[in-house]
Amino acid sequence: EVQLQASGGGLVQPGGSLRLSCAASGLIFSNYGMSWFRQAPGKDLEWVSGINSNSVTAYVDSVKGRFTISRDNAKNTAYLQMSSLKPEDTAVYYCAKSPTQEAETRTPDVDYWGKGTLVTVSS
Repeated sequence: EVQLQASGGGLVQPGGSLRLSCAASGLIFSNYGMSWFRQAPGKDLEWVSGINSNSVTAYVDSVKGRFTISRDNAKNTAYLQMSSLKPEDTAVYYCAKSPTQEAETRTPDVDYWGKGTLVTVSS
């Protein structure tokens, strides 16, 4: 059974940093694209970033230059390093697995979701 466990959320001041982790089990991790989505209070789920099986990355415009997605296939873990955080980054962050080598950007194309981890950016 595929399981994704997201962690690393918390309360951080504007301008601060956090690193989210997504530990995967029950799959050959290196074969699949991984993505991060987020849902801010009162808003729809939003794709944030993705990394394919060849570690090619992509980002939504609002986080480019501030967030970095990566993966460690030996540890079956994907990461989202978030820097220069803003209050508008406050959201529950979800990691997601693609059924293919590419990272999905649309929620219907994801086949497994991790439980969310809350990131709160506030002074």
